[in-house]
Amino acid sequence: MSPPAARGVSKRFLTELGPNPVFPGPRFAATVEIVNECWGLSYGLQGLMNTVAIVGTGLIGASFGLALRQAGFNGSILGVSSERALADAITAGAIDRGASLAEAVPQADLIFLSQAIGRILDTIRQLDPLLRPGALVTDAGSTKTEIVDLASQHINRCQFLGGHPMAGKEQRGAIAADAELFRGRTWVLTPDQPAELETPPARAFREWLQKIGARLVILTSEDHDRVVALTSHLAQLASSALASTVSDSLGNGDNLRVAGPGLTDMTRLALSSYDLWRDILATNTGHIDDALSRYIQKLEHVRENLRTRQLQEEFSRGAALASLLRRPI
Repeated sequence: MSPPAARGVSKRFLTELGPNPVFPGPRFAATVEIVNECWGLSYGLQGLMNTVAIVGTGLIGASFGLALRQAGFNGSILGVSSERALADAITAGAIDRGASLAEAVPQADLIFLSQAIGRILDTIRQLDPLLRPGALVTDAGSTKTEIVDLASQHINRCQFLGGHPMAGKEQRGAIAADAELFRGRTWVLTPDQPAELETPPARAFREWLQKIGARLVILTSEDHDRVVALTSHLAQLASSALASTVSDSLGNGDNLRVAGPGLTDMTRLALSSYDLWRDILATNTGHIDDALSRYIQKLEHVRENLRTRQLQEEFSRGAALASLLRRPI
């Protein structure tokens, strides 16, 4: 007996939750029970993820493959990427072999899209005819609303569950892959409805995320994009703008010998490539614009109060947040 198409089943029963579902709750639990019966829980969670297709075997994709292996996954891991990226991922031990999208996806129980955002969007448009019912498609895109909305339009044969592992390095590619990259790091999941977390494929995926050491956070795609505009995207733009300002004002000569470790710390993110950030900025423009407006307003307040004690409150508030970020979770 094959389980029915996930998204069709979940959408059918999720409508019973109403516009403002409560999670958890008795009505939610009843809905999940119906969904699980339709999927057939007798298969068991361990048997639901035997083949993984990693589409995009760069740093994140290859690290995911290594993390699964280290956590005890003994199924097949296929890679879909460029020839060079596949060779690096095979050398690193992150995948078993390379394959085309058309070959890998029909075999896969989990399809993990770990490309740049623009390529994730392109891949989503191609996936549905290749997917088998019972599979789970997820992604590692740094913004979520456009990806989740597009998936809801184009993926019908199985379930899509948006995701974003909050982990990375300045280095790129499978050559920098690390099985421990996600340990202790936040992995955001962005279901359309809470019950989508309780389908058997989603439960199996969540179990593997816990095994690789990720810390799960559940947000709507809109809330995710609003939050990361402040916690991630603003930080990148502030670092790049600071480095560019210093370069414009002082050049690249002897004046930089006067810089201390503070400037080095503040410009670490400026090492990031624009190629990695182009799609992020284009798919979260509204929230980033709002974050920049708030930051510019704060800088104007700082400039206006350089000679007053009003900045003491800003220093105290900033120090409190910096201390909070440095506490062990």
